[in-house]
Amino acid sequence: MAGAYFHIPFCKRACAYCDFHFSTSTKGRDALLDAMEKEMLLRSKEIGDAPVGTLYFGGGTPSLLEPARIASFIQLARDLFRVQRDAEVTLEANPDDIASERLEQWKSMGITRLSLGTQSFREDRLRWMGRAHDAEQALKSIGLIAKAGFASWTIDLIYGLPGMTLAEWDEQLTIALDHGMPHLSAYCLTVEPRTALAHQVNKAVVTMPDDDAQSAQFDRLMERMEAAGLDHYEISNFGLPGHHSRHNTSYWEGVPYLGIGPAAHSFDGSKRRWNVANNARYVKGVLEGAPHWEEETLTPEQRTNERLLTGLRTSQGVDLARLELDVPGLQRKAVERWMATGHLEHRDGRLVLTSAGRHFADRIASDLFFTDDDR
Repeated sequence: MAGAYFHIPFCKRACAYCDFHFSTSTKGRDALLDAMEKEMLLRSKEIGDAPVGTLYFGGGTPSLLEPARIASFIQLARDLFRVQRDAEVTLEANPDDIASERLEQWKSMGITRLSLGTQSFREDRLRWMGRAHDAEQALKSIGLIAKAGFASWTIDLIYGLPGMTLAEWDEQLTIALDHGMPHLSAYCLTVEPRTALAHQVNKAVVTMPDDDAQSAQFDRLMERMEAAGLDHYEISNFGLPGHHSRHNTSYWEGVPYLGIGPAAHSFDGSKRRWNVANNARYVKGVLEGAPHWEEETLTPEQRTNERLLTGLRTSQGVDLARLELDVPGLQRKAVERWMATGHLEHRDGRLVLTSAGRHFADRIASDLFFTDDDR
């Protein structure tokens, strides 16, 4: 079952840690949104008759758009694609965009799931991150969403912040759980190149916590979510039964999807395509029919590596029968080494990380990777 992703590249402010493609200027916004609708028309045959089970509006900050514009995208998707009646339709939103009337509009147009960019409930942390909302809005927005009656909703929180203690992280998790969240995405802060955070770290203005501190916070996260009954179904994602993200799960399982908008990625099962991360060049390319993307056809080695990288992050692990290359045979030494340390298990035809192994998911996956010379 295919999916479609819509990248809305506009934000009120630039967050210190963010390296996604976005713009804080609204200049040319309508022209860009028009170009996205045209891209949908031009590429509709890529999905063909495949049933579409998920639509996802990400960014950027999609909640900045007028509801009528979001509704237009949803209707066009239903006109062009075979969108399932029970499709999961997710909208990323920021707390400062949440109001009762807006929630009702989103729900009536077919949004079934909200992803709330909370990040923290502490005022000092939000100011440091450069977020547009304050702590009061963070709490108020969750209360409004919980009452609105969406099929599901989730919040984002960040740990591994400079100077963060276990007590502070516990406080954050307690607030989220006390507000009845059915799903949590929790991310460890990373320093991405060319961000304000990277500049602060390079200038020694900010000191990042060490690996032990971040690891302890990840352990506490897993403990608290398990005690609350939320499934740890992917490294950074926890959800009650029935509230796992269908769209993101499709990514991790290698399901084809269509990416619309600047910087959006697409995957058809063998080929990856990514649009230019420049609003003006994207619009010009779409309107003039000029190339505004790059693409590559993946080799069996690359497809196997991607399945390892994404699959090992999930609680289900990697289904070895679906891999094109024999990982246990060809990468036997690496598999046995991580199994011997208790970080990896081979069970029921799958490679699955243990709780200890989740701390080293990317490292373990990279140890199992193939090069084009390995076959």
